[in-house]
Amino acid sequence: MNKAPLLLELLTEELPPKALKKLGQSFSDGITQSLKNQGLLSETSVITSFSTPRRLAVHISEVLEKAPDRLVQEKLLPVSIAIDSSGQATAPLLKKLASLGHPDTPVASLERQGADKAETFYLTLNVPGVELSKGLQTAIDLSLSKLPIPKVMRYQITLGTQQIQDIEFVRPAHGLLALHGSKLVSVKALGLTSGDTTLGHRFLSSGIIKIEHADQYVEILRNSGKVIASYEERMQTMRSELMQASQGKQVLMPDSLLEEVCSLVEWPAVYICQFEEEFLAIPQECLILTMQTNQKYFAMTDMNGKLSNQFLIVSNIETKTPEAIISGNERVVRPRLADAKFFYEQDRKKSLIDRTPLLSKVVYHNKLGTQLERTERVAKIAGLIAHSLKASHPAIDISLAERAAKIAKADLLTDMVGEFPELQGVMGRYYALNDKEHPDVAAACMEHYAPRFAGDLLPKTDTGTILALADKLETLVGIWGIGLAPTGEKDPFALRRHALGICRILLEKKLPLNIRQLIQGTLDQFSQAEVKENAKLDLIHQFILDRLRAYLKDQSLDGKAYSTNEVDSVVSQDPQVFNDVLERLEAVRRFSSLDAAPVLASANKRIGNILKKVDFEIPKVVDQTLLMVDAEISLAKALDKIMPTVNQSFEQGHYTDALQSFSTLRDDIDRFFNDVMVMDPNVALRNNRLALLLNLHSIMNQVADIGKLAS
Repeated sequence: MNKAPLLLELLTEELPPKALKKLGQSFSDGITQSLKNQGLLSETSVITSFSTPRRLAVHISEVLEKAPDRLVQEKLLPVSIAIDSSGQATAPLLKKLASLGHPDTPVASLERQGADKAETFYLTLNVPGVELSKGLQTAIDLSLSKLPIPKVMRYQITLGTQQIQDIEFVRPAHGLLALHGSKLVSVKALGLTSGDTTLGHRFLSSGIIKIEHADQYVEILRNSGKVIASYEERMQTMRSELMQASQGKQVLMPDSLLEEVCSLVEWPAVYICQFEEEFLAIPQECLILTMQTNQKYFAMTDMNGKLSNQFLIVSNIETKTPEAIISGNERVVRPRLADAKFFYEQDRKKSLIDRTPLLSKVVYHNKLGTQLERTERVAKIAGLIAHSLKASHPAIDISLAERAAKIAKADLLTDMVGEFPELQGVMGRYYALNDKEHPDVAAACMEHYAPRFAGDLLPKTDTGTILALADKLETLVGIWGIGLAPTGEKDPFALRRHALGICRILLEKKLPLNIRQLIQGTLDQFSQAEVKENAKLDLIHQFILDRLRAYLKDQSLDGKAYSTNEVDSVVSQDPQVFNDVLERLEAVRRFSSLDAAPVLASANKRIGNILKKVDFEIPKVVDQTLLMVDAEISLAKALDKIMPTVNQSFEQGHYTDALQSFSTLRDDIDRFFNDVMVMDPNVALRNNRLALLLNLHSIMNQVADIGKLAS
């Protein structure tokens, strides 16, 4: 069978930039998978996807001109239905064979599989391999029907002299190119018939470009069409040119901006522009967001992160005289920056504390009241947290925490945040400093949103930490209480993220706060009956523990991630204070490396199973006079011997030492289970042995449930 590279290109009007990358990959994947399913690809075929603002394309090496014939086994009917008592074909079987195009097939040539009532007839057919033109047509139809088009455009095309056809696609299509090596493949799509020509850059090239061979596509488009067809190559070119043009400054290149700009240009050209230095008096976050969001420009900073009045643009036009392009972009950005300056100056005329009463006009949620009511709840929760931390953190100023809570949401009412919601908190900090608020209060206005995402930094100040906890707890309990707890993958209020933020703050800041008390204290601030009824403390606690479990599974010790069993050994004990959870987990890892660990873990699990089955109260103290067997006497003495050491290590937070102390009990525990009948008919002996096991189980599980380590 002849093999050659296949090239397929769909030429269109400018595609939506935010969807281009996904459209290109989906187009390539759909064509490739369909051809593969039809047997037209080689095992070593290499797929290369292309996407530019005006085209979707794919190049596949080693594509067959015709797929090989293949044997296909078709399931027919159960034997009991397919033939009558004399072994002749029944009407249902004849109908089935006719539908497959083999009406005269004798029953004797059919294959039987299965036994008894499950015995079934099968027909083996030799299916001719599909021709490439037919297979590619199928692939195109299937791929286009499944493209992730954000919004369909309807347009009309004229076929011949009179016929008009309605087309639906993401953008009007103007050309279809299909080559197998140097041979044209006849296919159709969107009212177009395939050819061997394409168009280059809209401005930097002219005329129709002929592609002689599928392998020449990239080179011809680059040299004759001024188009970099590969999305990844265009992205890398753009990155390199941005870095080169930066002249040693740092270029702010968020991935989302890079991808959007890459989807706007076919031949990226980078130019340096600038704006008036007077605009640098505005908070640089405002200027950066204005340039990135509204103009798709790349801001630059010095090595200390201070914004420069120079910025970079990526143009779709390469020229040796870019003055008009540069001045045009500088002229366009100036009104945007002037707007930002106006918003900033107007916002500073009214303090945050004076704006706070206006939060009563902003609905937080129709079941939870206004933002002002929410602010009052958060302030009370922050006060409770600050009081709880005062003993361990004497430097905490409770009044600062309550003050920060009162003004933290006031920046939602400013013009700047109204224009750029992404700046909430950031502008709160600037405006609080302008209002001469305490620096920690100003910092908390921004820090209370942290962590905003996985891996984000935590609040730095005590005030910011307290307010972040209070804000997340209020959201979690309130939204949960009105029946909007996360279900499946749905979590519209990001409660999982809030719960994870609570875990990270308590863990990484090592705060000695009881999570159940925090939940209850938060719940007490809600007056809504629905919240009090639905926000069950146990359910919310378990929800937070689930996030804790997920967080711990992402942690590691000495480069090795913690196992599910190790994490469960700690979290299964329903910890209420998280400040030492990481230390407990590390102790479990150190313990699990001991030779005695498997035996002790299995024994602990066995003891736990025994104790679960007991339906009466077990004595708390072991009666030494009732110890009859040497093995139980030996275990009791060994336990008494290590008890002071274990308790001291535990109280001092030396969890690794506490767990490793049990390694000396390995032989005694083995002997106990070999020689002692725990459930002795003598009730006194039985209860005393259960008391011994209960004491052993309790002290072994002070740090973690090591029975979870048993395989």
